[in-house]
Amino acid sequence: MKRVIYIFTIALAFNITSCDESEWLKEKPMDIYTPENSYTTAVQFRQALNFLYNNYRELRWNSNEDLRTTLYVGDIAHGGYDYPDLKYNNYSGWITATTYIPSDVWNYFYKNIGNANQIIYQLDLTDQIGDDDKKTFKGESLFFRALSYNYLANLYGGVPLNLEPVAEPKRDFVRSTREEVYDQCRTDLEEAVQCLKDINEVKDGMINKQAALHLLTEVYISLGRYQDAINAASQVIDHPEMALMTERFGSRANETGDVYWDLFRVGNQNRATSANRESIWVLQYEYQNAGSSYPCQLARQLVPGYWSAAVANKDGSANVPAFTTWTAEKGGRGIGSTQPTNYFFNELWGEDFDNDIRNSSVNIIRDFRIDNPEAKGYGEWIIKDGWLKESDKIRIIYPAIQKFSRTNNFPEESYRKNADGSLMMTALGEHALLHSGTLASGSYKDEYAIRLAETYLLRAEAYLGNGQKDKAADDINALRKRAHATPVNPSDVDIDYILDERMRELYFEEIRIFTTNRLGKTVDRARRYNPTSYNMGDHQNLWPIPYSEIEKNIFSTIEQNPGY
Repeated sequence: MKRVIYIFTIALAFNITSCDESEWLKEKPMDIYTPENSYTTAVQFRQALNFLYNNYRELRWNSNEDLRTTLYVGDIAHGGYDYPDLKYNNYSGWITATTYIPSDVWNYFYKNIGNANQIIYQLDLTDQIGDDDKKTFKGESLFFRALSYNYLANLYGGVPLNLEPVAEPKRDFVRSTREEVYDQCRTDLEEAVQCLKDINEVKDGMINKQAALHLLTEVYISLGRYQDAINAASQVIDHPEMALMTERFGSRANETGDVYWDLFRVGNQNRATSANRESIWVLQYEYQNAGSSYPCQLARQLVPGYWSAAVANKDGSANVPAFTTWTAEKGGRGIGSTQPTNYFFNELWGEDFDNDIRNSSVNIIRDFRIDNPEAKGYGEWIIKDGWLKESDKIRIIYPAIQKFSRTNNFPEESYRKNADGSLMMTALGEHALLHSGTLASGSYKDEYAIRLAETYLLRAEAYLGNGQKDKAADDINALRKRAHATPVNPSDVDIDYILDERMRELYFEEIRIFTTNRLGKTVDRARRYNPTSYNMGDHQNLWPIPYSEIEKNIFSTIEQNPGY
């Protein structure tokens, strides 16, 4: 017994005198996840980065209906619900420091910032991944941090900057200036450009050097560094793997349509499946894959609820539904919560209303044939033939944007069938769709986050800022030529013209409020083009800092934006 005790004592003494006590006592969790054991291998870092992709995709596609609608109101759309002066259309009452929409957006982006900070920090601590993977992972993380801070600065102005992981509660944040936030985005993106691979060297859907240069172009513009913006955009536009698509292509090129329509058909967004050289960053969706648990919801928001329209029955004694169901040919089952403005539908296109393919009948369906045999106007057009009720003009009947709809080609499970298994058709030969979850209203396809057409428009904006209207017109006309629209004269190019062209080219691809707030044009443009703009305050070119952030920051002061 003595000998055993003696050996143990010596061993214990040796350990005490020869080891760092703080290391010896440090716990090493083996059965729970911590930053230390969750960020070591390439697989773990890729999983962490996948969260950044998904969080941004969720903001664009799957966030609550209120948020999605709010992000598009302004000069391009108003709310279809509670028109004309409640909810989305009462901007002063809806966008406040204590309502949840500004807080939700704030949290989306700071969540990504926090996770990007953790990834960047942990990359320096691991020795289990190679230098090439480290560069790629860091470049993607820097991109997402810059993307998040850029959108925060566009919406809120100056916001707190934090570039390190937060290991414990922090209650002494201070606001950086808007310029300081943009400058941090510049720093991150300039480094990201050096880390990331060219678009032809990465898988579809992955952040690449051209995506970082595109975002850097916008940041340079916000900093007033117009020549730098021109140079960054030119690196994207002039890259040998990039080009505007000007000829019919892809999965349905043999059908009635045009090249703009082709850009948004199923399978046409990615390079690998369609040789689309215009895409820069495509948000991925794979039907019935657990990693794609939700599709883009914009078709549901934008397509009108036409299936609710009522018209007179055959003898005029009562009203009956104008349409017996929602169909694949009309874009599915919309609810009209985000209704484009009259300016977008009618005034925006000017003399090119009938020529501009972005406004063609396949891209924007402007009338619907009544398909209910019990209706007095069966087979006639509900608008052209005078059957539209005034009460149905909000949410129910207006032109249907097909950019985010599949316009036929829905998943097989979406179609309603007869008892004998045949496809159910309307009396006019359109395909009836089921309404189960999002089967009749989701896009079920990949969608653009960044497209080369926008890079042209950003470079046009930089040329305008640089006093080079002729070159700005050249970039705009590259898009207008593709669209078969009349070229713009350099003398007519100003920031409002560029905003109009963004609307014509990027309608509902871009989150409009991010652009108009960036340029300080939200209020002005809404008051000119949105019938509900009387509910918008002079101060609302910026969103409020969420009051919850101000309230819990007890050891310092976060100043609120004026007017809130």
